[in-house]
Amino acid sequence: MQNLKPIVDIQNLRVEFPTKGGNVVAVKDISIDIKPGETVCVVGESGSGKSVTSMSLMRLIGYGGGKITSGTLNFEHRDGAVEDLALRSEGAMRDVRGNEIGMIFQEPMTSLNPVFTLGAQLTEGLIIHKKMSKSEARAAAIELLRQVRIPEPEKRLDQYPHELSGGMRQRVVIAMALACEPRLLIADEPTTALDVTIQAEILALIDRLKRETGTAVLFITHDMAVVAQIADRVVVMFRGEKVEEGTAAEIFENPQHPYTKSLLAAVPRLGEMTGTDYPAPLRLVDGSTTQVDPIKGSDETLLEVKGLTTRFAVKGGLMRRTVAQVHAVEDVSFKIKKGQTLSLVGESGCGKSSCGRSILRLTEPTSGEIWIDGKDVRALGARELRDARRDMQMVFQDPFASLNPQIVLGDQVAEPLVNYQVVSGEELDERVAKLFDRVELPRSFLKRYPHELSGGQRQRVAIARALALNPKLIVSDEAVSALDVSVQAQVLNLMMELQAEMGISYLFISHDMAVVERVSHTVGVMYLGRIVEIGPRRMIFENPQHPYTKRLLSAVPVADPHNRKLVGDLDFSPIPSPIHPVGYTPAPSRYLEVGPEHFVIQEGQQ
Repeated sequence: MQNLKPIVDIQNLRVEFPTKGGNVVAVKDISIDIKPGETVCVVGESGSGKSVTSMSLMRLIGYGGGKITSGTLNFEHRDGAVEDLALRSEGAMRDVRGNEIGMIFQEPMTSLNPVFTLGAQLTEGLIIHKKMSKSEARAAAIELLRQVRIPEPEKRLDQYPHELSGGMRQRVVIAMALACEPRLLIADEPTTALDVTIQAEILALIDRLKRETGTAVLFITHDMAVVAQIADRVVVMFRGEKVEEGTAAEIFENPQHPYTKSLLAAVPRLGEMTGTDYPAPLRLVDGSTTQVDPIKGSDETLLEVKGLTTRFAVKGGLMRRTVAQVHAVEDVSFKIKKGQTLSLVGESGCGKSSCGRSILRLTEPTSGEIWIDGKDVRALGARELRDARRDMQMVFQDPFASLNPQIVLGDQVAEPLVNYQVVSGEELDERVAKLFDRVELPRSFLKRYPHELSGGQRQRVAIARALALNPKLIVSDEAVSALDVSVQAQVLNLMMELQAEMGISYLFISHDMAVVERVSHTVGVMYLGRIVEIGPRRMIFENPQHPYTKRLLSAVPVADPHNRKLVGDLDFSPIPSPIHPVGYTPAPSRYLEVGPEHFVIQEGQQ
């Protein structure tokens, strides 16, 4: 690889954003080159300029209000010609985007068009760039969806983005980026919304593509374990500058810059909580970690869910009649005690988010019981439900979609306090400012809009808003998946400190097994809408019983470049479909108790 000419050679790139207070320099004199068949990972905290660098290379930064003020973006085309993309006209860039440079964007809901079917969006690039007929493009699109492990791809082509889970939408975006077999693949946090089994398969797919076709990969991530698995070289960015660069082994074994050292110290590692019964915040002091008091919680039940079932209609035909049902949540039961955390883990599309939304009645359940602090949530009328929502809040998976783009962030965090008339005037302003302090955001952000923040910063605003009313229960739907490891450690510590102080209970929905191990009292493993194993966190991680739980744990990437998962170690068995005909009645869930409060679903039910 040493003698090959780079496909991409970025030299002294500088990007600025004009603001009312003057120009903000987002990227300062960055230089990166990527050779054929090489994966270069760019890591750094949210706001460090990782995504700005990639958007500049695609020449999309102008649409976000940024401007390339200096530097060259040399790119080698398929015919061998080298061109500075910074000088290419906007019209001519359309031939490069999607064809020679593919991009996987960070937030799939904002990169997919909500009014077009997935089939229309997937086939568009194939028809334009590959000159395929509609039928050829559709067949190729089905094969692409198969490669990214989406069940029943033929049916999915006629669906719209909102009908898929966050993880499935992300896989569609990955399929779109791979469609034209690009010379360069830019992957901006491509596995953030994916569970570990699908993530391992997608990483293997990208690795196979670069080996077979010589595609160069620019991989932007905050997940250091993923970096260890796939990186040939690593570039560490901090506040718009490149502070360190080296091979994966050099960065992990001998980091030189203080920021790189702190980044690696903050990585949650599977097995850190072995031998402990209760979660505890992780103290980061001068790049090293120390444990603090464990959080025991109470023995009193706050939330009880019995036989929760949520199904969605699949409509088809000329009259858009219901032709089938998606069994998103099927006969789920569990309890959460006051001041404790129950984590739900499982593959994207397994029903985790639907379960959380059903508990808050953001999605109406089909059947089952939901009791919070003695109140029957399903029996509440509209006004009573509004009052009950003071006690139960949600942090959504996609912060860009859950924040209003037209309202400044301070007003959005103040909104729950104003709606419920908790405080007003100067007291309101001070309360909101303190919430920003709690989630480690500067008070200057109070007057900013969502698009002016990075993905991780937006997620912290969403957490501040959920905390505003001091709720008893917070449903956290992938709340820390978009955060880089150093901020993730701070936010997890914040959530656990609030739990210890205020007795908040969490339903923590996540696919990050190392984070789940850090924060959980109880863990429920979901597969195809059902809980297949549930029990104390220590039992699930140290003595897993169900084959799917074992598979999840074995797929977790390790932050060690010498311990990479091989394709042969992964289980690529097809995922069954949760879609069943109308009238299909599945058997109720029956469990075996294999230990104290540790239950596994009986064979033949999952």
